[in-house]
Amino acid sequence: MASRLTPTQIQTIGHELAIAWSDGTESYLGLEALRRACPCAACGGEPDVLGYVVRPQVVFTPQSFVLTGFQIIGSYALQPTWADGHGTGLYTFPFLRRLADEAAPSHSA
Repeated sequence: MASRLTPTQIQTIGHELAIAWSDGTESYLGLEALRRACPCAACGGEPDVLGYVVRPQVVFTPQSFVLTGFQIIGSYALQPTWADGHGTGLYTFPFLRRLADEAAPSHSA
C-alpha cells in the first residue's frame, strides 16, 4: 500500500507558499493563485438540489492575497487565514499538490 502524501514543512516565502512533501519533492504556490482556488462554498460555490454548482461572485482586494497564517487540519488539509478575514477554505493535501503541479511550468527558471 502506498503511503499517503503529506507535507513535511510549509512556509511562506515572499508571495509563495513553499511545501516540502513526504515524497521528497517541493512545491511552490503563488498566494494569489492559492486564494483564487479556495474550495470553500463561499468562494467556489456549492451544488443546488439538481447538482448544478451555483458560483457566487467573489470580490478580491489586495488584502485577499496576504496570508496571515495557516493551520493543519487533522492529517489531511491546510486551512489558510487571509488578511481580509477569510479563513474557511480547507485545502486537502492532494488538492494542494494538484494546484502546485498545475502551476509548476510557470515557476520553472
